[in-house]
Amino acid sequence: MQHTLTVLVENKPGVLARVSAMFSNRGFNIHSLAVGPTHQEGRSRITLVVDAPELEQLKKQLHKLVNVIKVQELAPEVALEREVMIARISCNPASRGQVRDTASLFEARVIDLSSSSITFELAGTPEHLGTFLDHISPYGIVDLVKSGRIALRKESELTPTMSAGSSA
Repeated sequence: MQHTLTVLVENKPGVLARVSAMFSNRGFNIHSLAVGPTHQEGRSRITLVVDAPELEQLKKQLHKLVNVIKVQELAPEVALEREVMIARISCNPASRGQVRDTASLFEARVIDLSSSSITFELAGTPEHLGTFLDHISPYGIVDLVKSGRIALRKESELTPTMSAGSSA
């Protein structure tokens, strides 16, 4: 089962290594890992998606690590999750319009164009990116990279259904 954890840490050397080593030493696979600074000076948030049956003991051990401020597991129904993807799709001049039309349905943005491919940037939920790939893969995926997942706990009762690039 996949679990999403956010770990608020002091932005100090070695913190990421200690956190990731804790998972690896216990035989848990980290499916996704993203780290970035927060709005508070000297603090970063580590977001991990981990394949594990149960994480209660691991969360307690994470709390004991030096420089760890807060550990939070986000259930899917309360998590706002996003990823960024860059995908290079094969296309010739004859299919370029179809590829662009398909990508526009997902609000993918063209960031590079050549005679044999189009490269798109897309941000959204993991499900949104997966659906995009399902629809665009018949054209041929030449190359692909995805960021690690980032997540925050939802504050509102309203579940956002729009992609990250949409405005309200």
